[in-house]
Amino acid sequence: MSNPHKSAQKSYNQFNAHVAQMAQNISLRNNIKVFGQGTQTMMFAHGFGCDQNMWRFVTPAFEKDYKIILFDYVGSGQSDISAYSYERYSDLNGYVQDVLDICEEFALTDVIFVGHSVSSMIGILSSIQAPNYFSRLILVGSSPCYINELPNYNGGFDRKDIEDLLDIMEKNYMGWASLMAPMVMQNQDRPELSEELEASFCSTDPVIANRFAEVTFYSDNRSDLPNVSVPSLILQCADDVIAPTDVGHYLHRHLPKSTLRLMKATGHSPHMSHPQETIDMIKEYLSVPHTT
Repeated sequence: MSNPHKSAQKSYNQFNAHVAQMAQNISLRNNIKVFGQGTQTMMFAHGFGCDQNMWRFVTPAFEKDYKIILFDYVGSGQSDISAYSYERYSDLNGYVQDVLDICEEFALTDVIFVGHSVSSMIGILSSIQAPNYFSRLILVGSSPCYINELPNYNGGFDRKDIEDLLDIMEKNYMGWASLMAPMVMQNQDRPELSEELEASFCSTDPVIANRFAEVTFYSDNRSDLPNVSVPSLILQCADDVIAPTDVGHYLHRHLPKSTLRLMKATGHSPHMSHPQETIDMIKEYLSVPHTT
């Protein structure tokens, strides 16, 4: 006759082993790095064509006070490219699921989500689906829609601009990367930043990159903004061709509980070009308790 206590213990151990295996699989899939001395989690999410390494100038300022999570979206950086599915990542929801999978498997709560560029919208959509995971959203160079609908909305690009950009990308990916990197980064006096971004673009599988670009530049999340319940900080750069200042003001008007800060930083990647200003503005925002 079997011992029910032993049977229950065996099932419990098998369940724990399954959970551990799932967490390990997601860690490998998204190349997750966890470090820092604090208890509250800060999750840093990279933008299109980038990877977690782009945050290296910013994270040291927070690791004494927070637990830091870095990761690569599937198809980017050192993620497990075999986990890429055209169907899953056919819109932003696949990338949202990457974020929610990480939150679930690591049992995260009270997360400060720091998203660059398209990751800002991924963070917003994640917070709408599962607000219990998040306490703050830090939106760096964010845009809910890249295509103009003039005169009511200035997203920065006409539809033809996006179509031409994607056409160049498909026909000559290396040429596209060489053209796009300095336009995104600005800061012509520091060419090494553009060179790093170009190298990051070029290290990404061109087919996956092209699909991610389509998903990013054709996305329109303006109608989602009023549904965000998590407080947010909008960091708006000067002279950002990807997310113009008008977009930052639009976000602030339509995002409940949002704070807008206009940066002196130029370009689209202040965490690389102006890390200290980025750090200072995030720390200032987090130092003020939010009351609902």
